[in-house]
Amino acid sequence: MKRVTVNAYERGLVFKNGVYQRMLQVGRHWLINEDVTIFDINKPFIAPVELNILLQDAEVVNALQVVEVKDTEIVLHYENGLLKQVLTAGRYAFWKNIIDNKFVRADIAKIAITENIDRSTLCHRLVAPYVRSFSVENYEQAIMLVDGKYAMTLYSGVYCWWKNNITITISKIDTRQLQLEVNGQEILTKDKAALRINAWAQYRVTDINKALLQNKEHERQLYVQFQLALREYIAALNFDELLEKKDTLAPAILKAVSTKAEVLGINVTSFGIRDIILPGDVKDIMNQVLVAEKKAQANIIMRREETASTRSLLNTAKLMEDNPMLFKLKEMEYVEKIAEKINSISVSGNGVLIDQLRQIFISK
Repeated sequence: MKRVTVNAYERGLVFKNGVYQRMLQVGRHWLINEDVTIFDINKPFIAPVELNILLQDAEVVNALQVVEVKDTEIVLHYENGLLKQVLTAGRYAFWKNIIDNKFVRADIAKIAITENIDRSTLCHRLVAPYVRSFSVENYEQAIMLVDGKYAMTLYSGVYCWWKNNITITISKIDTRQLQLEVNGQEILTKDKAALRINAWAQYRVTDINKALLQNKEHERQLYVQFQLALREYIAALNFDELLEKKDTLAPAILKAVSTKAEVLGINVTSFGIRDIILPGDVKDIMNQVLVAEKKAQANIIMRREETASTRSLLNTAKLMEDNPMLFKLKEMEYVEKIAEKINSISVSGNGVLIDQLRQIFISK
């Protein structure tokens, strides 16, 4: 015979020859040829034998709280309002005591989180391994596929789903205005002049379902549409016609591509030509033409000035013919200009030279 004391925070299970007999409550007890196992009721109960055997005792049933978790479930265990652990598939037993044990059951066989669990709990280190999350920025939209099938369109925000064997695929698109570079396009004009064109386009994705679900590589397809539109427009014009209509090139390409881009779920907002690069021989010819044109323009200006000068001289001659005094004043003007260039005059000879000078400087 032996005496066993069970404290207030303990419970005892009595066994005889390995067979469960009864449960001991708080107090002192005498045992004869029996063994006892003492349990701390502030800790989870771990059965020393098959739990179903113990649960045949009504006293044990009233003392324990049994939680059964299926293979497709998890259970969040809270102690006094604080998350203590996550219970996976299995059977768990807890002593009923002053600790407030709360259990929140979640079905993780589905992807949607329909249970009343806040985001902070889903991000907790104990729960995070069972959750998959995805973030969509304010300037983005996304398509969600579940097992390869379209499920929904995701807008800006943070999304959480249970992690299981269901496949989820998320594809995002930037809905801001984007720029496409169409560079290095080698194109022949109608008269076989080879040109290299660098262009750009600005666009925005307006229909994410068309862009992702109905078209593959929508950006690549948009690039090809611009490429083909450029070739079709330029190939229909001679080189000289292209130079004359270069201002209409960008609007024509924009109009041609905009309609086709709607099928891709894209709105093309603008298009422009950055460079039109000529081959070396064509560039030399163009330079020669430009030089010839400038020379012709210079010759025209020179001829115009010469004509105006001649006309002025003719008018002056007519005035001097009708007015001898004006002729004499013109002579004096030229003599004055000559005298400004002469520092001194040495005269030698007979009086004829002096008379000639007198006739020049002294009017009759």
